[in-house]
Amino acid sequence: MEVMYDRCCGIDVHKKLIVACFKCGKKQEIRNCGTASDEIRELSKWLVDGKCQMIAMESTGSYWKPLYNIFEILGLDVIVANARDIKNVPGRKTDVGDAEWIADLLKHGLIRASYIPSWEQRELREMSRYRQSLIGERSRELNRLQKMLEGGNVKLASVVSDVNGRSARNLLKAMLEKDDPLTEERVSQLVHGSLRPKVDAITKAMNGFLTPMEKALIRKVVDHIDDMTKRIGEMDDMLRDYLQPYEEAIAKLDEIPGIARRSAETILIETGLDMSRFPSARHISSWAGLAPGNNESAGKRRRSRTTHGNSTLKSALVQCAKVASKCKCYFRAQYQRIVIRRGANRATVAVAHSMLIAIYHMLKDNQSFRDLGEDFYLAVNRAKKINHYLKQLERLGWTQNAALATA
Repeated sequence: MEVMYDRCCGIDVHKKLIVACFKCGKKQEIRNCGTASDEIRELSKWLVDGKCQMIAMESTGSYWKPLYNIFEILGLDVIVANARDIKNVPGRKTDVGDAEWIADLLKHGLIRASYIPSWEQRELREMSRYRQSLIGERSRELNRLQKMLEGGNVKLASVVSDVNGRSARNLLKAMLEKDDPLTEERVSQLVHGSLRPKVDAITKAMNGFLTPMEKALIRKVVDHIDDMTKRIGEMDDMLRDYLQPYEEAIAKLDEIPGIARRSAETILIETGLDMSRFPSARHISSWAGLAPGNNESAGKRRRSRTTHGNSTLKSALVQCAKVASKCKCYFRAQYQRIVIRRGANRATVAVAHSMLIAIYHMLKDNQSFRDLGEDFYLAVNRAKKINHYLKQLERLGWTQNAALATA
């Protein structure tokens, strides 16, 4: 096979150990070192002195990140590869064997590099994903609060759409402060807006039984929810300060039905603003995990699931697709067209796929969003569809004379 790199290094990364195999022509040298910063810098100096052309390593958990950061600062070229693509032969797996195998694959150009964003974007990703984890944690706490209330036969969730809303929190606070049941007069003072006509139902729903221990536990859960809400607000403010270069792109994505500011921020942080790294819309769809996988044998193409990809981006787009499928736009028409044949989940993924393609072209070509309209599919082959539906009516016994007589 053709040799692509005469001087290259394969690295097997672990939590406490790094095994490096440096190949120079037909010779190779193995070196073991720890994962402390000073030890990684010493390894980097060894590679620089050896005039290493390229380094490759597996994307093992988060252990590859400190190596990549130091190599990037020192100007060393690095490839981070998916462990699935460079898996060693079963039965011959050792740490040294893995490093040799990676170096051998790299030498002949058989390793496909994973997309690693810039340092700035990696930091933004850390912040955005931490915010997402806080939102998920608050949702779990809200579910836990609702479960505790149901255990005490407090049916607040049956009459209030949001247990964390202002009226619901006023009712909870009043219930936890006093042992006596809430009266209709007291409830009418605590609720707001559309809940005022439901005072009688809310009073009955709040008449549950909670022990002092359960009330103390609910107070802890409520305090935790408030703390999560405060932290999420702080993360929103912090991200807004660092996302000034993204404001124009965020405004563009906000025009797409189903995408609000927070979703636009998450999508742009994951993809970045430079679409030139993706040769086509198909490449970014596959990278995001929204493209169908290939499953073909003997000339027959079988059904296959979507590929594995960026789970954060995929989750954000699927949530946006669910919202867009309820808006009066092209995405709703696409969803309604697919859901009958393929089901809700596949239809949602198809809409998310279309949204990502639209985002790709908007960012690459600097265009604004143009909705094709909810009646897009009705306008395609309109004459043919009219003839088809007329024939269906004739099969059911409908005629033009009969319609006139009925009229």
